[in-house]
This record gives sequence, structure tokens and C-alpha cells, in this order.
Amino acid sequence: MKKMQIGIVGYGNIGRGAEKAVLAAPDMELRAIFTRRDVQSIKPISNAPVLPIEAAEKMVGEIDCMILCGGSASDLAEQAPMFAKNFNIVDSYDTHAKIPEYLAEVDKAAVSTTAVISCGWDPGLFSMMRTLFESSLPDGAGYSFWGPGVSQGHSNAVRGVPGVLNAVQYSIPLDSAVESVRNGSRPELSARQKHLRQCYVVAEPGADKQTIEQTIKTMPHFFADYDTTVEFISEAEFAANHKKMPHGGMVLRSGETGGNTQVMEFSLKLESNPEFTASVMIAYARAAVRLAAEKQFGAKTVFDVPLTYLSEKSRADLIRELL
Repeated sequence: MKKMQIGIVGYGNIGRGAEKAVLAAPDMELRAIFTRRDVQSIKPISNAPVLPIEAAEKMVGEIDCMILCGGSASDLAEQAPMFAKNFNIVDSYDTHAKIPEYLAEVDKAAVSTTAVISCGWDPGLFSMMRTLFESSLPDGAGYSFWGPGVSQGHSNAVRGVPGVLNAVQYSIPLDSAVESVRNGSRPELSARQKHLRQCYVVAEPGADKQTIEQTIKTMPHFFADYDTTVEFISEAEFAANHKKMPHGGMVLRSGETGGNTQVMEFSLKLESNPEFTASVMIAYARAAVRLAAEKQFGAKTVFDVPLTYLSEKSRADLIRELL
């Protein structure tokens, strides 16, 4: 069977994770890596060619799916509609509040292609769990907690603040909030009551740190609704203590059936957030190619993709082995 030909757009943390995931997939082959950087500066672990992003237009018909590995704050809003015109795509767009309008823009472009958006683990797997839990336990309340760990989207947002040389953001669930859900009490929790956000920032020489801190703490969709700390550190401290990218989180729902308390929980503990996100995206790349073969074009979410389309195994094998 011919292997799916995969392209990777962007070679940051997620891009490198996507490369590893493609190499581990027996039904896929990495056709090319596309970058806005100097191609000579990219050292992939595979033998795939590294090409300037402009070269992608010459490879229409040669790549079955593009994995878009840019950030939600700026890259994907531009790149997804552009690539969806000519390629099947997947991405991990994670600005939750803007997903409906983002989906609509990508859908306009994906006239003869399939684009699966927001398919990391949240949005993505957690979205599926929220839907499954709510449908299974309608008399209840749902909760999502993120961390403790590094949020890539929030870290990218901080790095985009003028005067910031480097930065990382940790999401920290409040233990008291988690336990109140697990005991079935169905508390009403604001964003501020569920998480802390800790930012460690390396500022550019001469930058106004007070302005940087204020810009971060008031950033809508990312920090404005949370208790946020901003600590300025040196490049040496950043390199020594903040290079790893662990993450995780939980989706819970507590409720009742016939007077009995029921609690549902799904959790992740990740040593590498970007590698796991990329691994999920690769599974959805497989689904995007299959949907496109059926001419199910347009922008899709994880809600629109049958589970059997994610696996390299046949439907019959999945039923026999996993059902």
C-alpha cells in the first residue's frame, strides 16, 4: 500500500515532534519540511528535504497532508487558509474563544480539500471527553484543569510581547478546586479559582519590565481572567531550569443518576507537551487523508471525525481488539 505523503510546515517544538511521529507511523512518509527560516539552519533527524515555505506551491499533488506547526497567536490564522486552498491540513489552533470564526475562515478556503483544525489535546482530545462526559451524564457539571506544566500557546503569546527575549508560562491547577470536583460537590468555579499562571520572562536589555508585566497580565483570552505572576530571570537561569516542556491536565464531570453521585475523569501526564500534541495531529492527518478520499471536504473538528479514521488498523481489527 502506498504510504501517505506528509509535509511539515514549521520546525519548532511541534514540528520536531511531528517529524518523530511521522517516522514512527508505518503508513506515512515525510515528504518535506517547510520553513520561513534559512533552510541551512534546520537540521532534521530524518532525510526529508528542508525547503522554503514558498516552495510548497510547487508540490501540490505530491503531499497528501500538511501538518501546520505554527502558533495560534499569529501563524495559523494566516497559514491555515492559505494552505487549505491546495492541501489537506491539520493544525492545533488553541485560542478557544476564536475557534468558531477561525473554523469559518478555513472552511471558506478548503473547497476541495479537508482541513482538520484544533486537533491537539486541548482543544482536541479534551474536547471529545467533555462532549462524551456531558452526553453520558447530563445532570451534572463539567470541569477542565490544565497543568501543572508548560502551555505552548500561552508561552508563545508571552514571547510575542515587545521587549521579551524568551519566556515560558506554567499553568497550575489549584488543588482545592480539583478536590472539590472529585468529591462530587459540583462547585461553581471561575477561571481565577481554578488555576494560577506563572510566567518566567527573559527581557531584552533596556526593556521596560513594568510595561511587559502589565501587557502580559492584561492580555485577553490568555491572562486577563487569571491570577498571573511574572518573574524576570536571566538567560542562564532560563536555560538551566525552563527548557523542558512537561504538561498535562484533567477533564472531570460530577453529577447524579437517580440520586447516586457519579464522577467521570480523564487525565494526561506528559513529559513532552509538543511531542504529544504532534502525535495527536499525525493521527488526524491520517483521518484528513481518508476524509478527502471520500470527498468530505471543508474544515472539520475532532467532533466530525470517526474514531476508526484515526488508526492505521482496519475497522474490523479495532472492533476485534479494542471494542
